[in-house]
Amino acid sequence: RKCSWALRRAHDAVRLRHLSKMINAEGENVDLYIPRKCSWTNRLIEAKDHASVQVNIGHLDQSGVYNGQYTTIALSGFVRCMGDGDSAIDLLWQKKKASAGQA
Repeated sequence: RKCSWALRRAHDAVRLRHLSKMINAEGENVDLYIPRKCSWTNRLIEAKDHASVQVNIGHLDQSGVYNGQYTTIALSGFVRCMGDGDSAIDLLWQKKKASAGQA
């Protein structure tokens, strides 16, 4: 009896894993919820984490005008609750601005 229950549970897990990858005929991902990762801690940001934020930092050209490009930084509620949100954004942007072509 235990064995059949374990097999059924394993079968359900395989079926759910297969169903979670919803891709349309063009090969585009059409899942309703795609979890984000915290840029600072690399933790998954859960749907119930209402303290998490996602910030888009705009890129500027040489004259200081927004050029339509941006860098996205996501922070979990854990980082913000610890009071590290501002320093995390600052340090992440310092690392990413060279690759973004910002001075």
